[in-house]
Parts: sequence; structure tokens; C-alpha cells
Amino acid sequence: MRYVQRIGRSLMLPVAVLPVAAILMGIGYWIDPSGWGEGNIVAAFLIKAGSAVLDNIAILFAVGVGIGMAKGRDGAAALSALVGWLVITTLLSADSVALFKGVDPGEVNIAFGAIENVLVGITSGLVAGAMYNRFSDVQLPDALAFFSGRRLVPIMTAVSMLFVSLIFYFIWPPVYNALVSFGEFMSDISYIGAGMYGFFNRLLIPTGLHHALNQVFWFDLAGINDIANFWSSTGEKGVTGMYQAGFFPIMMFGLPGAALAMYHTAKTKRRKQAASLMMAAAFASFFTGVTEPIEFSFMFLAPLLYVVHALLTGISLAVAGFFGWTAGFGFSAGFIDYFLSFRIPIANMPYMLAVQGLFFFVIYYFLFRFLILKFNLKTPGREDEEEADSEEEVVSGKERFAIMARDIYAGLGGADNVTSIDNCVTRLRIEVEDMDKVDQDKIKATGVPGINVVGSNSIQVVVGTSVQFVADEMHKIHD
Repeated sequence: MRYVQRIGRSLMLPVAVLPVAAILMGIGYWIDPSGWGEGNIVAAFLIKAGSAVLDNIAILFAVGVGIGMAKGRDGAAALSALVGWLVITTLLSADSVALFKGVDPGEVNIAFGAIENVLVGITSGLVAGAMYNRFSDVQLPDALAFFSGRRLVPIMTAVSMLFVSLIFYFIWPPVYNALVSFGEFMSDISYIGAGMYGFFNRLLIPTGLHHALNQVFWFDLAGINDIANFWSSTGEKGVTGMYQAGFFPIMMFGLPGAALAMYHTAKTKRRKQAASLMMAAAFASFFTGVTEPIEFSFMFLAPLLYVVHALLTGISLAVAGFFGWTAGFGFSAGFIDYFLSFRIPIANMPYMLAVQGLFFFVIYYFLFRFLILKFNLKTPGREDEEEADSEEEVVSGKERFAIMARDIYAGLGGADNVTSIDNCVTRLRIEVEDMDKVDQDKIKATGVPGINVVGSNSIQVVVGTSVQFVADEMHKIHD
């Protein structure tokens, strides 16, 4: 689980580039919605710049995972990942395989024509990270000293990728065909398949395995490539974007409705604290599509609500798919991407997603409120532990992050217990020596949305989109 969590964290680095591509292409299509850049040089410039990112996302995944999986996140791991990518994609290209088999390129299995994909990119990054962790400190004999340490890592990655390429040579065709069949199965059942995808996408978030599912539908792993096809405006109107559209009503409207319900059901003495947490989390979900601050606030406190949330997400994708209302995102289903989607030629009645969202706001609010009160669920502000009210010192900016970092660090057990500090988009990812020394109540008192213990020595603290500033302050304390 620790290893999977590290992979999920590493994927956040290349994923963070996608909003740039979405903004560039969205503005380009806004300027020239009919010519797609043919009638306006500025639009063409922006669209081509954005497509440069989306068309090479697999390489970005290779580099990002290589850095993220290497100790110290050294640049040598990124170079090694690129070397690994070049080795396997060259060896297993259709032309190379045709040469090995002594046949025409047209007779080669179509799987090899799709070898430049996200899965191969991630594999290249994983191999590069492993090679860096193993060989970056190795000292060779004096005659070969020049190739010692970090210089040895790309060499060993290239050698390792020869063996990986051999494995892929035999397993990639059946794996690819299975993925295609899975994608086709989902595609064949149209809006029902989209609904099933939405349900499992949310359900897998606590494990981080939702990233693996996303690769099938959002990228070109099984030929669906929903994100890139939407922004390049290729495919079928009312179908392309199906695996993205239904998230907009949930992230922009549904989850803020859930946040309002949790605020209204909070205990009177703790309502002010719940309001500050829920307001910030709801805004992040609506505006940027970052949902973790809300989801982690009830994911472990009230698992029933999270299952309901997953079901409602699946229903939302199915409804949008049934009516053919489509929009897309480069980062997440927030207002920014929604606004940019309107001028994409292949978008279909995207304004109806806002109408759908208003219904889901009402559904989320009343359903969450009913379940919380009916089953006395311990959502934020309803916990059994009554903490003493205290006047909080008014702080802002850097000082606020420093205080939060200090208190979280103390709750984790301090320098004697914390062994590693890292972060992703919204979470602190901490390694500790002894989980029994972690005071979760002390950490929760800082106002964080949630805590997730993912192993005997691994804990995540959900902070929100300002996590980088808290992590920086914790590094200062720890170092």
C-alpha cells in the first residue's frame, strides 16, 4: 500500500501540468471556435501549445514518476526515466517489431502501434526510480569511476529496460487487448458504463488506485482518450467527454451541498469551526475541482456517506451520458475547466450540467442532512470529544501556516517519531516510527479536514490546496 501511495503521489506532478494545457487550448478554441486555429494565428498558437502537453502526457508521466519514486527526487532519475522511455518505445515500435519478425509493419499486432502510452510511461518511471535508489551511491573501480553514482543510473535503467521490453513484447498484446475489451465493454453500455466508472472512481480514492482506472478512460491506454479527444475536439458530439461531464455537477454543486449539510448539522458550539472548514473546502471543490478537503472530512468519520457520495457520482455520470450533455477538463471538474469547455466545438449543451448540478446540490444537501441526523454520524463539528473553547490568536499568511505546521508536527510525535515528510496536491504524506505516538485529536484540532492512516508507519493529513506551504514549514522544523 505504501508503494501504491507513492505512485499516486508521483502521478500528481505530471497531472499538475494538465491545467496549463486546458487553459491554453480552451482560450484558443474560445478565440476561434469554428476554425480551430485555421482562421486566427493567436488561436493556432495557443491550441498547438496546449496539445504539445496533452500529446506527450505519457512522457511527462515517465519523468514525473521517475522523480517522485527516487529518494531525494534527484534530476538524474528524471533523465533515466526518459532514457527508459526511449528504449522501450523504440524497441517495441511497430517498425522494430516488424524487423524482428521479418514481416511487413502492417502485419504487426496493433498493440505495438499503441506502445507509447501512459502505462509504459509509468513503468519507465518506476524502473528509473528503482535504479536510482539502488545505484545512485554505488562506487565503481577507479578505471570506471567516471560512471559511478548518479551517472550509473541512466545506464542501469537502459539495461533494465531491455529486459522490461522483452517482457512487454510477450505480455503487452494480450494486456492491451484485455484493456481494449474492458473499454469497449464500458463504451458499449454507454451511459451505464459511464455511471459504473464514476462510482468506482470515487470508491477507489482512499486507496489511490483510482489513478489506474482513470488511465483507461481519460488517456489513450485503451483507445478512449477522453480528455485529449475532447480538447482536440475529435470524436462524436455528445459522446466525447462522457467520462468527464458527470463530475461537474458533483464537484461544483453536489459536494458544496454536502458541505452545507455538514455545517448545518454541526453542534452549536463547534459550528464556527465547521463553517471555516466547510467554506474553504466547498470553494476549492466548486472553483478548481479539488475535492479531497471535503471528501476526507467525512470519508473515515462517516463511511456510509462516502458510499452514498460514490453512488451519486455514478448516477451523475450516467445522467449526463444518457442525455449527451458533455464538457471536459484538463485538471478537474471545477468552474475554471467548466468555463473553458463552453467554446470547445465538441462540447454538447454544457449549460445543462449546471442545471443538473442544481438538482444534485439539493439532493446532496437533504440526503446528507437526513443521514447525518438519522444515524448520528460524526461528521466535522459532531464529534463526541468536546474540546475546550479557546480564543485563537489572529494570524495570517506565513505565520498561520507555521503555527499549523508546528501543531501538526507535535501531534505526529515530533522529531523523535517523524522520519519523512512529503506532500501531494492536498495531503501531507508522513512516515513515522511508531503510529501509537501519533495524537490524532491534536492534529484534528488544527482544523484539517481529515486524517488517513495508510499503513503501520504511514499517515496522511489532509490540509487542502495550501498543503505546500504547511509542508515547507514542517521541513524547516524537521531539518
